[in-house]
Amino acid sequence: MKTAYTNALILTMEENYSPFVGTLVVENNVILEVYEGNELPISVDQTVDMSKKVLLPGFINTHGHTAMSLLRGYADDLPLQEWLEDKMWPLEGKYRKEQVSAGTSLSIAEMIRSGTTCFLDMYDYMDTVAELVENTGIRASLCRGCIGFGDDQLRAKKLKEATEFAKNWHGAASGRITTMMSPHSPYTCSPTYITQFIEKAIDLGLPIHTHMSETAREVAQNVEEYGKRPVAHLNSLGFFELPSLVAHAVHLNNEEIALLAEKNVKISHNPGSNLKLGSGIAPITKMLEAGIRPSLGTDSSASNNNLDLLEEIQLAALIHKGINQDPLAVPAKTALWMGTVYGSEALFLDQITGTLSKGKKADFITIDRTATHMQPLHDIVSHIVYAASRGDIVDVFVDGKALMLNRELKTIDEEKVSHQANQAFQELESR
Repeated sequence: MKTAYTNALILTMEENYSPFVGTLVVENNVILEVYEGNELPISVDQTVDMSKKVLLPGFINTHGHTAMSLLRGYADDLPLQEWLEDKMWPLEGKYRKEQVSAGTSLSIAEMIRSGTTCFLDMYDYMDTVAELVENTGIRASLCRGCIGFGDDQLRAKKLKEATEFAKNWHGAASGRITTMMSPHSPYTCSPTYITQFIEKAIDLGLPIHTHMSETAREVAQNVEEYGKRPVAHLNSLGFFELPSLVAHAVHLNNEEIALLAEKNVKISHNPGSNLKLGSGIAPITKMLEAGIRPSLGTDSSASNNNLDLLEEIQLAALIHKGINQDPLAVPAKTALWMGTVYGSEALFLDQITGTLSKGKKADFITIDRTATHMQPLHDIVSHIVYAASRGDIVDVFVDGKALMLNRELKTIDEEKVSHQANQAFQELESR
């Protein structure tokens, strides 16, 4: 099945790209052609007019915990450790499969609505999450996140679950699901436990993901317990010898940034969550200067409180200008790359997604360019980053399949999902 999407204002997001009015041809789940103009040098089965739309790669959310959407607004305006230890973890300890299913379904619906075509999820009951990804058509990098508290038997059980999940689901859903190994963080996992995850990741040939240097308190705790800051600590364990992705990386010094750049460590910048929890602002401009290409994540909607990647793109473009007192700190084009191209690199998917390039998977979105706040159309990249909102997202395609058409979700019953989410939380409270 060949489909030509014509008359679109196309942003390929490739290096040195410029927007152009043209055509994207998709055959089944792959981009067959992308070019300026609307002529059809090849025969197609159908043509879709996109004359009022911008067409670009879907947004990629490189860090989150989707099932935590059930806790959105439950505990706000608290420091990270208090928020986690006193509010989140006690309720999360009561989660069962039903809560994970309801919370993840709610999150997937929200992400599709806001233009996300691929996301990373680190949580529990990951078989349930993977089944939902398979059924809804979205793309995901999934990992069973493991906190190292408890006895040796419990830790061994979690590690086994994480390993079996990663092995069983990697490449599933026609390749839409990839997996990673994921110890939660250096402050919740002992060096021995982290080393066990590293060994399993090596055995399986998979990347590894963790939280790192999110708060100043976490860094100080690491120094107190192990005599090293988190970056040096993880490096000494061999963590960065693998393809690795770290979330947050807020409290870094220049030496650490240089090391992460040397090791080609991927960074998930979570500006909204870090701001709301008062954790700080990651040194993104220094990372960019060092050659690091930071991606963007929302973290959970319990700490954010939404999963709107476009909002993270906008925050990334704005807050670093402010804190550096430099309007050139993170230009609009760079911020948009962070939400697309750099995201695909962070999830080690850049060979199949992230740009609209011939041979890549047909993961793309459209944005309405006729709204009043998008006029006059001087610079479409500027308008997307500084003026657009998630309500401007019109269509979402993954693997060439429409997940949202004309703002209507095609693979999820939103009313049912919302009802189940509220019901699941009520059940959680009653335990």
